[in-house]
Amino acid sequence: MRGLEPPLPMVSVLERLETLAPGQTLVVIHDRRPMFLYPQLDERGFSHETHEPRPGVVRIVIRRPAA
Repeated sequence: MRGLEPPLPMVSVLERLETLAPGQTLVVIHDRRPMFLYPQLDERGFSHETHEPRPGVVRIVIRRPAA
């Protein structure tokens, strides 16, 4: 999702999440913390962890709950 202008990263992530099977994981690499995405993930029941290995690189691991 790096280099895309808002809201394209969030829209792309939400579309991709719809294709995940229960228990599957999506890893997103972003330029910054997507603050508007987190509430959307919470509302949909996805768990998520965010790591910033270096400035300008944000790694978000999103998991669909197992059935």
